[in-house]
Amino acid sequence: MKKKKKTADYPTLRPLRRPGLPWHQDEAGFAVLEAEHRGFFDRLAQKFWGRPRRTQVHLEKFGSFLWPLMDGNRTVEQLAKLQRERFAEEAEPVYERLVQYLQLLKSYGFIVFAEPPEKESGEEK
Repeated sequence: MKKKKKTADYPTLRPLRRPGLPWHQDEAGFAVLEAEHRGFFDRLAQKFWGRPRRTQVHLEKFGSFLWPLMDGNRTVEQLAKLQRERFAEEAEPVYERLVQYLQLLKSYGFIVFAEPPEKESGEEK
């Protein structure tokens, strides 16, 4: 059985938009992800049932605010703080909602978690 990460592990993780995933902002400023369907069954569905090669995933205001910030440099804890500053009580409970949102984005393959930075050679491990 696959173990799920506990929310206690999330503060130090650094979400990173999947490299190569095309995205843009629409006229309203919302992030739009371009998910490409490339698998064998996807190609069959495209050929026989007219399924589009790409699907546009429109993020809502919280996701659109966070999406450009997920560059692998900021931790989940830092992102939660920025979201709390931007949306105040409207986003509460910020941390729990953010962790659940990141889990969802990861399950769809839109983000990965960046490796922690290397310790400097003078530091003890």
